[in-house]
Formats: sequence, structure tokens, C-alpha cells
Amino acid sequence: MMFLLTLTGQSNSTLPNGEGDQDNLEVSSISREALITFARQFLGTPYHYASSSPTKGFDCSGFVNFVFRNFKVALPRSSTEFKNMGRSLKPEEFKAGDVIVFKSFKNKARIGHVGIICEADGMHSKFIHSSSGHKMGVVVSDLGSPNYSKRFYRCVDVLAGK
Repeated sequence: MMFLLTLTGQSNSTLPNGEGDQDNLEVSSISREALITFARQFLGTPYHYASSSPTKGFDCSGFVNFVFRNFKVALPRSSTEFKNMGRSLKPEEFKAGDVIVFKSFKNKARIGHVGIICEADGMHSKFIHSSSGHKMGVVVSDLGSPNYSKRFYRCVDVLAGK
């Protein structure tokens, strides 16, 4: 069973992987709290490039993809694919479960990192992600820290309406 991926301001009858919706259910029925509780189970899981496996480890987009896939929400597997996805939210609109998108550390013209808002507080929100930095794994970080605030690109609600 797959859920219809509904982004803020958009409706799709086809999932990003090309599969059609089988049950025509709304993504908005997913509990943001349940999504974050599920994601937090993987705190400390090591970073592993190009992986979306809880046993092997996660890269950033692999972690986001894995968490949402558990709730039958098909999202891009690559962080770069989040660049133009859905409608960008204003900081006061951020909610737990929104996907936060960052520019690359080395090349600010590219997208290079994604995470999931777990505690919404505008530009001081906390997000859970698989970091390739010195912490190397699934951690919770503060959007207000210089490392992330200067690289912030956008935040997207992939669970519109919840």
C-alpha cells in the first residue's frame, strides 16, 4: 500500500518513483509526532555514504528517505532533488516532520544536506539528520548554529495539512 504524496500547493497521482497511488490515501493522515518518535530511534546510527540502511548506516538523504518510507511516503533519495520540491515555508511555519534543506558545505550553489525538523522554533528549530561532519551519524542539531544557519536553503512541508 502506498500513500498519495501531497505537497503543499500540489497534488500528484504519481509518486516520485513513478508508481501510481494504490489506495488514494492522504499523506496528511500521518502523525508528525509518530514520525519524529520513529526517527529518534536511530540516534547514534553511524554515517555511511550512499546508504539508507539502519544496520549499515545512513547518509543524510538516505535517513530522510528511510524515515518517510516507513510511513509509506515516497521522497527523493538524493538531497539535490529537494531543491525545487513543494513550497518553501517561512520560519514561523516550520513544524516537526518538515524537511529542511541545506546548501553544500563546499559549493553554496548546490544542495548538499537534508534533515527533518524535530522541534519547531523558526530559525532556532532543532532537526534530526545523518551528519557526515565530526559527529558522523544520526544526531539532533540546532538550525541556529553558525554551521547550519549560513547554509540553510529552505524548509518543505511534505505532510501538508497535519
